[in-house]
Amino acid sequence: MKQPAGPGAGGASRRRVGPVDAMWLQMDRPNNLMVVASVLFLDGVPDFDEVRRLVRDRVVARYPVFRQRPLPPRGPLGGPSWTDDADFDLDRHVARVVLPPPGDDGALQSYIDERLALPFDRSHPLWELHLVEGYGSGAALVCRSHHALADGLALARVLLSLTEDARGRVADDDLDVDVSLPPEQTRAWPLSLATSVLTVPVRLGRLGLRGAGTLTSRHRLAEATRLAWRTAEVAAVLLFSSNPPSPLAGEPGPPKRVAWSERLPIRGLTDVRRLSGATLNDVLISATAAALHTYQLERRTDPVDLTTMVPVNVRPPDEPLPPELGNEFALVFLRLPSALGAPLARLAESKRRMDWIKASPEPVLTYGLINVIGRLTPELGRHVVDFFANKTIGVTTNVHGPDSVRYLAGTAVTGVLGWVPGSGRQILGICIFTYAGNVQVGFLSDASVVPDPERLVAAFEDELHRLVRMGRSGTRGGSRHADGHRPT
Repeated sequence: MKQPAGPGAGGASRRRVGPVDAMWLQMDRPNNLMVVASVLFLDGVPDFDEVRRLVRDRVVARYPVFRQRPLPPRGPLGGPSWTDDADFDLDRHVARVVLPPPGDDGALQSYIDERLALPFDRSHPLWELHLVEGYGSGAALVCRSHHALADGLALARVLLSLTEDARGRVADDDLDVDVSLPPEQTRAWPLSLATSVLTVPVRLGRLGLRGAGTLTSRHRLAEATRLAWRTAEVAAVLLFSSNPPSPLAGEPGPPKRVAWSERLPIRGLTDVRRLSGATLNDVLISATAAALHTYQLERRTDPVDLTTMVPVNVRPPDEPLPPELGNEFALVFLRLPSALGAPLARLAESKRRMDWIKASPEPVLTYGLINVIGRLTPELGRHVVDFFANKTIGVTTNVHGPDSVRYLAGTAVTGVLGWVPGSGRQILGICIFTYAGNVQVGFLSDASVVPDPERLVAAFEDELHRLVRMGRSGTRGGSRHADGHRPT
């Protein structure tokens, strides 16, 4: 059904695309479309008309970008804009489809694989949402949105805003990530057009050395020195690290594949967390490293540590999303201990590396870097993004979702997954999502380099089961490190 759009629908007729959003808008390439893909697994089949109404009222009416299309720059020095789609039709974006038999995970995965290779028509808003029926006894809600609309965590909040809790209350702010950047750090030094990469470490130093003229204690001087040292270590990794040869490295092509695990109960991991002193996210990162270790062995190569990018939330988690959405995130490089074969040693090393990141200035540095890249010309911006992206195998998101069951149009949501796109030669997206007492992992791989992501799924599941058994038996292992230096 065609519906009017424009200022009367709650948005301006034309507005400038923000620098970072413009970067993602101009980064599309056939082998890596800048599209965030998400799926809600449903226990039954909700009423399609009700789903459609929820999308109209809670997404399209609330966030203008879902009824706007991009316009190219007006001149060589201008940037792209969003403008209302005068021909906006909700039915063009919200559809109802039925899987062919047998309607199992493989059928749904194949459906998503086919959609992942399709670019959006830029004469209309850059998103789609499909209610997929015939998926076992339930259904799935598959959503694709261009990265220029918003970052992955914001889009997950938008998707979950379609749902309610058992009491019928709507909430879109009960998502969290393991690494976050305090808002006051991002607001301490507003970026301007004149900001350059070289000024970011200087500003970081000012953050750590605020009030340096009154430094009298050795403790404060030591803290400032440690911050400067860690900033130098981060800069060295960002500039000089490389992606080692492995079965998970290669030149990506257009076809992609997705695969996901069963939903695994979190409570089974309590004992191993207690033994190791690790967080739940440390355990899940360790299981991810184990999957990569096993995959390399199965490809008859000596396992090496592989680096992934991890998005960092910079939005205040307790505040509603702004109507204009957009991208507000940083990135950190996480070197997964996928060379290690001993489970508990691997878990200890995962914890050490995650602890280092949480105490490092890396999120602030990369947040500034992303904003700088967004102000470069599209061609130069692509080269800079590829320079950093090619140092990693892909992007890993680790999201803590709602603790209780949510409902879409009265139908229980049984699981949630979502993948952000890769850039350059990145070939593996990993999504870890905890929801309602369970955890699920999904892999999105380049079909020409990693044609069998189900092998990664199986290895991840095996590792979690192994850690549960070790926790129950009281097996101890691993080692502790506290030298403060970036893990090697």
